[in-house]
Amino acid sequence: MSVVMMVNEKFREGVSAWTPFRDAPEKFAGFFKRVMRVKSEKRLSLPEKTAHLVFLVRAFSSLEEEMVRAAALPLVSLPLWSTLSEGRLLVELRNNAQLEKHWRYLQKKVAKAAKRAAKENQPPPAALAETPEATWLPELVDDFFTVCEGAVVGDKIDRDAVRFCERFIEFTIDVLSQLPTRRFVRAVLDERQVLVKARMMPLFSHAAGKLYSQLVDLFKFYHSFEIDDHAGTALSDEDVESKHYDRLMMLQRLCFKHIEKLREFSLMHCGAVGKRETLVSYLSKLDETELRRLATDQLRVVDPSDPWVSKPEFLLEALVSSFEKRTSQRRAVNAMPLYPNEDVLWDENVVPSVDYTGETCLALPKLNLQFLTFHDYLLRNFNLFRLEATYEIREDIADVLKRMAPRRGEDGASVRFTGWSRMAVPVEPGALAVTEVKAARVGENKPASVRCEVRVNLGALRGPAREEWDELKQHDVVFLLRAEGAGDGAGASPAERFGLRRARGAEIVEVRDGEGTLLNDFRSRGSDGHAPVGPSGYERTFVLELDAAQYQLDVDRGGSENDVYSSLNVLMRRRPKENNFKSILECIRDLMNADAPVPDWLHDVFLGYGDPAAAQGANMPREQRLATVDFKDTFLDAEHLRECFPDRDVRFATADGTPCDAPVPPFRVAFETNEEEKEGADDENAEKDLQAAKSEDERGSVSKRILRVESYVPPDPGPYPEDQPVLNAVRFTPTQVSAIASGVQPGLTMVVGPPGTGKTDTATQIMHCLYHNEPGQRTLLITHSNAALNDLFQKLMQRDVPARYLLRLGQGERDLDTDLDFSRQGRVNAMLQRRLELLAVVERLATSLGVPEDVAYTCETAGHFWLTHVLARWEKFDAAVAAARARGEAAVAPSFVADSFPFVGFFADAPQPLFSGVDFEADKRKANGCMRHVREVFTELAECRAFELLKNAGDRSNYLLTKQAKVVAMTCTHAALKRKDFLRLGLKYDNLVMEESAQVLEIETFIPMMLQHPLDGRSRLKRVVLIGDHHQLPPVVKNLAFQKYCNMDQSLFARFVRLGNPTIQLNAQGRARPSLAKLYSWRYDALGDLPNTFEKGSAYALANPGFARDAQFVDVQDYSGVGESAPTPHFYQNLGEAEYVVSVYQYMRLLGYPAEKISIITTYRGQKHLIRDVVNARCASHPLFGAPKSVTTVDKFQGQQNDYVLLSLVRTRAVGHIRDVRRLVVAMSRARLGLYVFGRKALFEQCYELSPSLRHLFDGRPDTLALVPTERFDGLRRAADETATNPYLVPDAVAMGHVVNQLALKWQQEQMAAAATPPVVSVASGVSAAAPPPRGRDEDDDLAPDY
Repeated sequence: MSVVMMVNEKFREGVSAWTPFRDAPEKFAGFFKRVMRVKSEKRLSLPEKTAHLVFLVRAFSSLEEEMVRAAALPLVSLPLWSTLSEGRLLVELRNNAQLEKHWRYLQKKVAKAAKRAAKENQPPPAALAETPEATWLPELVDDFFTVCEGAVVGDKIDRDAVRFCERFIEFTIDVLSQLPTRRFVRAVLDERQVLVKARMMPLFSHAAGKLYSQLVDLFKFYHSFEIDDHAGTALSDEDVESKHYDRLMMLQRLCFKHIEKLREFSLMHCGAVGKRETLVSYLSKLDETELRRLATDQLRVVDPSDPWVSKPEFLLEALVSSFEKRTSQRRAVNAMPLYPNEDVLWDENVVPSVDYTGETCLALPKLNLQFLTFHDYLLRNFNLFRLEATYEIREDIADVLKRMAPRRGEDGASVRFTGWSRMAVPVEPGALAVTEVKAARVGENKPASVRCEVRVNLGALRGPAREEWDELKQHDVVFLLRAEGAGDGAGASPAERFGLRRARGAEIVEVRDGEGTLLNDFRSRGSDGHAPVGPSGYERTFVLELDAAQYQLDVDRGGSENDVYSSLNVLMRRRPKENNFKSILECIRDLMNADAPVPDWLHDVFLGYGDPAAAQGANMPREQRLATVDFKDTFLDAEHLRECFPDRDVRFATADGTPCDAPVPPFRVAFETNEEEKEGADDENAEKDLQAAKSEDERGSVSKRILRVESYVPPDPGPYPEDQPVLNAVRFTPTQVSAIASGVQPGLTMVVGPPGTGKTDTATQIMHCLYHNEPGQRTLLITHSNAALNDLFQKLMQRDVPARYLLRLGQGERDLDTDLDFSRQGRVNAMLQRRLELLAVVERLATSLGVPEDVAYTCETAGHFWLTHVLARWEKFDAAVAAARARGEAAVAPSFVADSFPFVGFFADAPQPLFSGVDFEADKRKANGCMRHVREVFTELAECRAFELLKNAGDRSNYLLTKQAKVVAMTCTHAALKRKDFLRLGLKYDNLVMEESAQVLEIETFIPMMLQHPLDGRSRLKRVVLIGDHHQLPPVVKNLAFQKYCNMDQSLFARFVRLGNPTIQLNAQGRARPSLAKLYSWRYDALGDLPNTFEKGSAYALANPGFARDAQFVDVQDYSGVGESAPTPHFYQNLGEAEYVVSVYQYMRLLGYPAEKISIITTYRGQKHLIRDVVNARCASHPLFGAPKSVTTVDKFQGQQNDYVLLSLVRTRAVGHIRDVRRLVVAMSRARLGLYVFGRKALFEQCYELSPSLRHLFDGRPDTLALVPTERFDGLRRAADETATNPYLVPDAVAMGHVVNQLALKWQQEQMAAAATPPVVSVASGVSAAAPPPRGRDEDDDLAPDY
């Protein structure tokens, strides 16, 4: 049991629990069997039984581990059914013919084993129903019944028993929510009526059983989930209703035939019979004997041997639960409010506090490896995303109420606010009124729309805060609160302390100022058509769209507008970046209602079933794959190509198939297997290749598969320098080329990009090759952050992809480092401007041909000009050239092309001479290039014609998005927000490329796949490329309970990796020194270094000036007797480390290090604020120091890098969340040339998870900072492998301050000698200002609470 508890504790702390078992997986099976036997061999206490249950929960949630899967899955297989009653077993086998064959085979196998044992005089094997695989679950269920019945006895509550019952229900939920574990378990749980009995237990209705009752409700949901347990197919609402009515009719026929008391019941229509109250009223007429006979013998709902069959109330509830009509899951979601209300906001079982430790379970769904159906997938994500938003809203409401400080008036009825908040304003009595309630739509039971008006006065707010309120626009979300004040301020939660009675969400429809002028979205114009100069007065009227589902719930509870809405007295807004939850929830709900299909090739893999490699390009149908891939400029030379395919026999040839002795890029590569080569070996070259391969085999050598490569001459792009494409200069590694080749093929491609391995370059080349290999297809480019999207988009702009085919959506477009505007309106304007430029070119061409200039009036006239004059002349010229070549005049008259080319006058401004006149073929290629340039002009004009015909700016913008753009880039958040608009416009795309996919929530990865309508009922998505690194930090989830318990921070990328989907890991990093790369390369398979990291003469080959080591762990002891501190919970600070880190930064600046090459990062938000305060006090205004490039947290620094990084680990009592290896990898991989880690060595060297990294800093290195103060950044530098002589070992932060002061004094003396300036005060000391007080959130604080 001690090992079991250690495994549980590892899971609770969020570290890998199965790693120690991987060294001896063959022993795990024995250990697991021992764990399953321990209950029968030893009498366990309730805490031990609970630990045993938790272990089973962990095991069945870790089925990706082969050793765990091999040990756990036999427990949920067919032998479980041997414990079913004979009647129930016959029913189950009759419904599953295939299983009936397996059952007979299993019975024969057992009989043969018994016969063999008797023949050998051996003890007979245990009967199938007595094997551990068959008995473990019934014994566990019986144990639950026994414990749960004693959990609440009168006023006594057994807390250990309650925890055991909660964990048991959690376990049943987990096994029912995965198809491999659900198939056979559900029948056992159903026959034993676990759900009915769990609901009838005293604990269910007791106050101490609130969490238990919520778990039972979740258990009920999965117990009756709409799925075929064995086929795994989702059941539609029609299928569920059909099965329900079939069961009801069977019951009615049975009652009509055998039960006289229920004759009237048997003649009723099904719609009435399926209601719970009807079933209860009629079945209650039966006595105990009749009920038992109906439930056990006739319907076989209950096992006849069940101890509870003597309880009539149990039999009645079992029958009613079995035949009552269940609410459709879809309808339940549609009836659910999107905004949280006061009942949900402070329910700790649903939205736990930030200090969740993982010691208890929660009534929440989990995002694990597998999902039952897509509806299950969407529903779990919907609930968790909604609750995560609820947690954030709760924190905002608590902050607002704390600042506004509501108090009850002396009369006990009125409320006054003694404080103020910039995020909320009071609503006076009578200032809120519901103005419109539209009738419900057909088939719905909630109003179609509910609107209200709220009048508020902004006069009490300061200028900037008032301006923020005036920036509110249509579709922004606000909250209406009723706070009454608690009088004495007592209470456990903010809701109790401040008397929060109501919380309702709403969406802004319009905003009016004091004069009634509309201040709507984008500051729409007033009634006179002129843009308003600004709002008038301080009074504002908000027209709000209330949640119709919540309004209906309020009405159903017996409330009225006056009770609920008219009493609301606070209007609260939220920050725009944190307030997009409603749009995403609506998007998920729309997906559940629409049954939008995912690609067939991705369906099973997405849900977590079948062959994980089934969606890979190599396993896609041959007709869908690209037989030949044009790699364009991917390869720099032929040798580069050979290096990238070391296991293939590369054969170069020209376009006509003849061998090529001096191949030059670009190359087209034909990916064929040996079998395909043999099938097509009907030409002479192929026959020779096969003969050569056979002879090699005969000699005993290993033959390589042949790779045919075509070296072709690309067409001349044109005579002007701007016609020449920008070529790739990156020498891609073989693994990167493999990723590019896979990404171009249809199917799923997953690229794992460790730090510094060129993920962005690889993604750019995939997009580039996709555009040229599939020019008719459209690609969606998605990233998590605007910064990453802009970086990738800018690299794509520099490649051979025309700017007119690129579109960047979202607010981050303005941050692109380019003079071009890639927004929708910017691209429209660019197309219109380009149209004018091209028509001017056409006019010049017409003039050169002697054609009237009016042919360049419109795109349409230019098109006629192209057909009648330009193309006709070219065809005449082309025919003449062909005739001359046929007559042999090419050799006689090499100037034929120059003399006959019809557009010489037009290209007079091109670099001259246009034709050499000495080489016929070269001149013909040049002429083709000139014609290509002309043809491109008219092709662009044809694309501009739509913008010429469409007169409305919106229509032009929509056409650009849906038809013109070939690459559409946006963030995953923008995709979710605008999905409804994309569907309305008919957006279509064929490919999805997602960068940073390991940092994106599951649902935010899924939504971009669903931005288009299906084509003939099928998704047109052909390829999905996911690029990320699951070994770095996952998506940000602020609530720790949702992180730890629900796995909400698991990305789709990480889940696919867990499932065993094939990945391509980039295996060469070019960011850090090899010595620094060792700190994180252990986490990856065979991660090497690119040649640039050890080139002579580069910065990598030189030592860091002033430091004896390029990386070092600096042991920091207590500073003034204090180590870590926390002014508020989770706001960790360490003054000694802050002093030390800033002093080292000052030291580096004194040696000449540029400030922009230094970053300071830390693992906690409190330390970030402390270091910033010290930097501001010491460095920011000093002429020598200034501020470093960044002072931020490790989490915020993910995706960034710098030459030199100073890392503060902060903690001195516990390791903290740096124990998460993913955070450790991020922290260790940000530096290129130097990394200096400040922390408590005695603490961190004991941590098992950190040892693979930190041992490189501990072994053979001093734990005090080793300096060489005589060196300078701009002076002569040591080689990186040269040992510094007599370095100065800094004992502590105070000594570091003295070093800085001495160097600063020297610098001051130099300055005074140069320019007689007054002396400067000391820049470093052993004492710093006290730790700053805790502060509110800033732009970096969108992380988990303790980051």
